[in-house]
Amino acid sequence: MSDAGAERRAAPEDGAALRVEIARKVYGAGGREPVEAVRDLAFTVRAGEITCLIGPSGAGKTTTLRILLGLDAAYEGSVTPHPDEAGIAMAFQEPRLLPWRTVEQNVRLALPRGARGRNLDALFTSLGLAPWRGRYPGALSLGMARRVSLARALAQEPRILILDEPFVSLDDTAAASLRALVVAAVERSGMGVLMVTHNVAEAIEIADRLLLVSGRPASLLGTVPLDAPRGSRDRAWIEARRAELAIRFPAVIAS
Repeated sequence: MSDAGAERRAAPEDGAALRVEIARKVYGAGGREPVEAVRDLAFTVRAGEITCLIGPSGAGKTTTLRILLGLDAAYEGSVTPHPDEAGIAMAFQEPRLLPWRTVEQNVRLALPRGARGRNLDALFTSLGLAPWRGRYPGALSLGMARRVSLARALAQEPRILILDEPFVSLDDTAAASLRALVVAAVERSGMGVLMVTHNVAEAIEIADRLLLVSGRPASLLGTVPLDAPRGSRDRAWIEARRAELAIRFPAVIAS
């Protein structure tokens, strides 16, 4: 990764909370069969907005997230601010809760040791988890476990929240409830959200912008703003937008 010194520590321009410019990421570079995973992928995550990243399976989305989290430094390009300084928290598709810890203990373990005694009453209440604080993960449904994962990320008071397929495998009611919690958290805190999803209708329902990426190597095909108020996006509007996108980006969205 390029080391731009002061540029790494500077805030991004144009009001972006995070600026991502991945010129090239290659696995096995110099080997017999190198695999180019990402090429010319550049985008921003803005404070107070939900940005959804959509692309085919195996396109390099997970690789991109690893770069944003600072877990993969072997690429050409930059992330500004540097991942160590950007205030990023992540809620994974798999909740990854410690089964021998209570819900509250799982959430507090994500905090720095000196902050683990902080009052989290408002957080647990906002996510509907107050009655579950003393329960163990084995007593939770998948939807409730995902709420705990979200609480663990939000407890860190991030400037940027990354969500990896956060609503997959949930029934419609649980997914709708969790989507509403994410939107409310954004409106309450002003953080920026980057969400990876394969569910185009879901993305259109809650996103401010869509990022459409190609198959491997992942490259940005288009950025689509969604300006209609979220409350006005009924099923007919969502389906109409999805149909339009399927025409514009047939390699990414099925008709």
